[in-house]
Amino acid sequence: MNKMFFNLMKKSLIKLPTPINISYWWNFGSLLGMFLMIQILSGFLLSMHYCPNTMYAFKSIIHIIQNIKLGWLIHNIHINGASLFFICMYIHMSRGLYYYSFKLTNTWMIGITIYLFSMATAFLGYVLPWGQMSFWGATVITNLVSTIPYMGYMIVQWIWGGFSINNATLNRFYSIHFIMPFLILFLVLIHLMFLHNTGSSNPLGVNSDLFKIYFHPYFTLKDNLGFMLTMFLFMLINLEYPYMFSDPDNFIPANPMITPLHIQPEWYFLFAYAILRSIPNKLGGVIALLSSILMFYMFPLINSKLKSCSLYPLNQYIYWIFINNFILLTWAGAQIIEDPFITISQFLAFNYFLFFFIINMLSKIWDKTLFNNMNS
Repeated sequence: MNKMFFNLMKKSLIKLPTPINISYWWNFGSLLGMFLMIQILSGFLLSMHYCPNTMYAFKSIIHIIQNIKLGWLIHNIHINGASLFFICMYIHMSRGLYYYSFKLTNTWMIGITIYLFSMATAFLGYVLPWGQMSFWGATVITNLVSTIPYMGYMIVQWIWGGFSINNATLNRFYSIHFIMPFLILFLVLIHLMFLHNTGSSNPLGVNSDLFKIYFHPYFTLKDNLGFMLTMFLFMLINLEYPYMFSDPDNFIPANPMITPLHIQPEWYFLFAYAILRSIPNKLGGVIALLSSILMFYMFPLINSKLKSCSLYPLNQYIYWIFINNFILLTWAGAQIIEDPFITISQFLAFNYFLFFFIINMLSKIWDKTLFNNMNS
């Protein structure tokens, strides 16, 4: 059994043929794997002392921070690890868009599914401390299910386990939050399996088997450098700025009788939250919210001979507009719901969805131009 495992590891990692020209932008896949394991381990240690009860959840977090040996460090690692995980994921996805990695259809589809599962896991984890923003964030997001015609409110009550968010809700959120990372880990293995079947993409988009070298030791050294630099930044945040990604309202125990002045999710959901708020109709907002994530499943449908944005200046220009638009949407999602922020959010949301159609149209124009040039 050990021999089989060693041979599998040797074939899949050590002897994996890897394009010689991939840059440090390809490091973020391995960084995601590192942060996933950090989250699983730190979450397991926190679960030993956490109490999923509405009366004791907030107090158990204080107990972990103040009374458990190195509990404050494990807590900081877990909450900031989620933010670093999503930073790496957004960079990983951005690199995939820029270099047209979505042409590896199976790998891309599983990757977007991992992203969806990660968002669900992060949302459930944000509820667990049972602070003000945890409670009201859960109330707002779960209420979105009520937009489903005929049986929406019934499903909401089923999710809550009652007529409002209560102890049953916290219990089931804790259980699902605990099991989800293992499902993500399973999807990651499938993601890697598809990646190793096709081979990695590269900056030039060349599919030839020429100019490939073994993954080890060349790219393991690059990955180790990425690990060291990222861990330095990660520990700097944990030790010096542990709450830079946290919301101050979540340091107040949950109170169903007092609504925060401004309800907002964690920063990595703000772009989708801005799109949700930009639509004046509740059902329309939910559809736009889902579409903003599910649209990534549509990218493999772009049937183009293009290999990378780096070879086409106009595509590069459109791509960087999209990235800036995403950052501005994240900023808009953190603003209060009033003009001019509503108008800005609507404009940015329109541009966000327009990106897919422009890229698809540009790909067809480039293909037609290239085909005509080849024929002439």
